[in-house]
Amino acid sequence: MNSVTVSDPGGKAGPAGRWRPREALLAAVRGLALAVVGLPGSIILFVVTVVSIVLIVAGVGVLTTPAVLTALRAYANQRRLLAATWSDVRIPVPYRPFPPDLRTGITGQVERCTLMLKDPATWRDLRWLVVDVTGGFVTALFTAALLIYPVEGFVLAVGLWRVFVDDAYWYTFVPVDSQSTALAAAAVGLVLFGAGLRYCPDLLRLHFRLTAALLAPAPGQALAERIERLTETRHDAVDNSAAELRRIERDLHDGAQARLVAVGMDLGTVEALIERDPAKAKELISKARQSSADALTELRDLVRGIHPPVLAERGLGDAVRELALRLPLPLEPEVDVELPGRPDAPVESAAYFAVSEALTNVVKHAGADRIWIDISHSGGMLRIAITDNGRGGAEIGRGSGLSGLERRLGTFDGILAVSSPAGGPTMVTMELPCVLS
Repeated sequence: MNSVTVSDPGGKAGPAGRWRPREALLAAVRGLALAVVGLPGSIILFVVTVVSIVLIVAGVGVLTTPAVLTALRAYANQRRLLAATWSDVRIPVPYRPFPPDLRTGITGQVERCTLMLKDPATWRDLRWLVVDVTGGFVTALFTAALLIYPVEGFVLAVGLWRVFVDDAYWYTFVPVDSQSTALAAAAVGLVLFGAGLRYCPDLLRLHFRLTAALLAPAPGQALAERIERLTETRHDAVDNSAAELRRIERDLHDGAQARLVAVGMDLGTVEALIERDPAKAKELISKARQSSADALTELRDLVRGIHPPVLAERGLGDAVRELALRLPLPLEPEVDVELPGRPDAPVESAAYFAVSEALTNVVKHAGADRIWIDISHSGGMLRIAITDNGRGGAEIGRGSGLSGLERRLGTFDGILAVSSPAGGPTMVTMELPCVLS
């Protein structure tokens, strides 16, 4: 199971009960944005989704429902992202992956539609849309109103109350019909404004906790999906290990072993020629020396492919810098590393080879001449971002190298995110849970 894990650039909200004017004002603006944009967005998506599902009976919905549900998932994922970014509320992304052998054409559309409708997460998304236009709208709007509504009380005290002098105007529970009652309204507004400065971030978090309660899977289902995920990653780890052993055996057989056999044969010939043809023996010795040097180079390359010495000796940062220097690019990649310690060896190795695989994809497919690599650690997560100025259009799936990269990270409960609009730039973000020593 993946989850959205984005650190809040605006800083943490801090413990409840503290005065947080900046966070409160920001929470009010965000709450207003959620209410204004979320209400029509959720209503439109709900209506379109329901109509599309109903039209499945007529056959048309089979073609439209996958696209509509994909849009719904993107909308829900955007809310997950905002929950993590704005209020540090983590909401799992439990959508079932499509099988890699999913067919294309009409048959593929029918299969995709069936799989998406069988996914419990689809119906949780629909249920969330209903609540988002009711309880979600109210909690978001109340977050904004707690700081906006007091302004009316202040304006009434300044003199606006005179507009309503003929008819009593109620501000909360205060009938405003004179300067004294207008000042009373301002006092109520001041109390509300103070409450907003103190509790607006908590109200916004309440909105996202309501979202999490609806979008997150039930505990039992989450456990089942976790077990399924662990089973899948275990199979991937076993398959990757077997493939790696086959690669090592093939490289040894075709490379160093063949050269060492040739050296042995040359030395046997030298033994027979050393007395009757010293010049020929000397030539064969030189050839054997070169073959042994080539075998040693191949063995070193093989060892570097298993576990690079620079990774073991100097850590992930220096190993990635050395990797970047070997890339065939006109401009040297920019590598920024902020690691106060070293991850465990298995995580460090997985991160290194994931970076290597991602850089190989960039060189082969992106057509980029600039690469930026950022490595950091926070919140128990090792985060690696690789950005290039290539042509873009990279996607996870469809047999791309990114799918293998996702499986490699999945073995360690890692997350892969790709942002690659057509025309670029492309940003590949990898996160691995780990502690530093």
